[in-house]
Amino acid sequence: MKQSISLNAARAFIEAHFDEPVTLAQLAELSALSVSRFATVFRQQYGSSPYRYLCGLRIQRAQTLLLEGVPGSVVATEVGFFDQSHFGRHFKKCCGMTPSMFIQRAAANAAHAVEQGSTALPAHNATCWP
Repeated sequence: MKQSISLNAARAFIEAHFDEPVTLAQLAELSALSVSRFATVFRQQYGSSPYRYLCGLRIQRAQTLLLEGVPGSVVATEVGFFDQSHFGRHFKKCCGMTPSMFIQRAAANAAHAVEQGSTALPAHNATCWP
C-alpha cells in the first residue's frame, strides 16, 4: 500500500510537469525507491514505463493544441519535446500518423459530422482520435 502511495506521488508529478524534462531519478526519489526498482514497479502498477506514460500525456496535450490550430512547431515545445522532429517521431509512433495527418483527419471528420447534422466531435485520447 505504501508503495502505491509513493507511485501516486510520482505519477502526479509527471502529470503536473509533463511539459518539462522529467528524470527517472527525480521520480524514484519521490517514491523513495531506487531508479531500477521504481521503473519496474511503475510498469507493473500502470502498465507502461514512466517514459511512455510521460510521452502519452504529452501526445494527449499535443492533440488538443493541434485541434485548436496551434502550429506543430509551437506544440512541440509547449508539450515538452525537444523540437518539431522529436515531436513528430513520437506522435507517429504513438498514433500511427503524423501530426499533419491527424489534423487532416480531424477536419475530414468534422466535415462529415456537419454533413450528418452533428456538430459534436468525439473526444480524443492517447489512441489518437480521429
